[in-house]
Amino acid sequence: MKTKLLLIALVALVFGSCAAQSQTTVYAKNSDISDNLDLRAVASMFGESANLQDFERRLNDPKYQISNLDLNGDNEVDYLRVIETVEDRTHVVIIQAVLDRDVYQDVATIDVERDNYNKVSVQVVGNTYLYGANYIYEPVYSVVPVIYTSFWVNNYRPYASAYYWNYYPTYYTAWTPYPVYRYRNNINICINVNNHYNYVNTRRSYRAPVMYETRRSYGYERMRPNYSFAQRNSNVNNRYELDQRRVASRESNRNNYNTNRNYNANRTSSSRPVSNENRVSNRNYAENRSSADRNSNTNRSTNTQRYESRDNAPRTENTPRAVSRDNNPSRENTPARTQNTQRAEPRNTNSNENRNSENRMSRPSSSPRNESRGYSENRSNNENRTATARPQQNTQRSEAPRASQESRGGQSQRDNNAGSRGGRRG
Repeated sequence: MKTKLLLIALVALVFGSCAAQSQTTVYAKNSDISDNLDLRAVASMFGESANLQDFERRLNDPKYQISNLDLNGDNEVDYLRVIETVEDRTHVVIIQAVLDRDVYQDVATIDVERDNYNKVSVQVVGNTYLYGANYIYEPVYSVVPVIYTSFWVNNYRPYASAYYWNYYPTYYTAWTPYPVYRYRNNINICINVNNHYNYVNTRRSYRAPVMYETRRSYGYERMRPNYSFAQRNSNVNNRYELDQRRVASRESNRNNYNTNRNYNANRTSSSRPVSNENRVSNRNYAENRSSADRNSNTNRSTNTQRYESRDNAPRTENTPRAVSRDNNPSRENTPARTQNTQRAEPRNTNSNENRNSENRMSRPSSSPRNESRGYSENRSNNENRTATARPQQNTQRSEAPRASQESRGGQSQRDNNAGSRGGRRG
């Protein structure tokens, strides 16, 4: 088991190293050495410097981080030193990267020349090995740089940096180079937007190239002779054309993206009407269904109201039955009830009252609630009246036998008196 685990770990390490190598190769193809130092930022810093010593400090200040060059591959940004050569009214400022002991590589030069009319021209020229042939920026400063006043003075001494390999100023601290895309995004902060940086492909001064050849350093070119800009980019002449090609490729990619986006938008818009029609049809179907449900609900509510009105309405159909029951002549003419003539009277009165109550009930009222209320009140009144009438009938019934007994007793006494009288007479 342990051997299997070790084999798996080794295989994973091998694949991880292969993936890392593939990533580094892709990263190298997408970038160039010239991407690590923007000459427009160099020209901007030159116009803001007081003298060449201040200019060298600005180039290597960790606060600005103008450079991102690591030519010797030690994972530290190379220190850039500044040296100068002067002839009459022409100054050539050379920027060199310190790679090793007594090994330097020229990065760019700044040609400063004053004509007979005291007009100063400045050109920042990129090194041919790093930037290609005739890669030149000509800055136009919005304010006259202070550094001009330090060039044309009496007893002027050309500037030469005092720093070399492993001997740097105290303000300098080496930093790890950033990825190229981050450097491109951050370097724009260091470029003064008030100035103009015009690209040109010819040098103004004819003395500057000759003066430069006397102080030239090419240590990196010797280490990698087959890695010049012309060999790295065979389709373009210099860095400016490379930038133009990149811009064109970006625009083409953007146009392709926009066309694809428009195509997708048109495709989705062409497919949207059908879905909208379906939505409209579904919406109409839902509205019709909801209206049908509403109609059914209204019909149900009307039916329920009808049933409730029928339940709450007074039942006048039963009133003739009560009248016929009270006014039935067969019941009044029965021989069982002929003796109690007074018994029928309260029923007649009750029947009249019932008729009056029925007539009251049969009258139309303003609302079913009042009808039900009147009906319940009449019914309670009728019950109270019938309850009061029944004890009267009972009293009349009890009084009638008493009257008959009294009449019978009186008649028997009369017979007895008559017999006694006859006996006496006889």
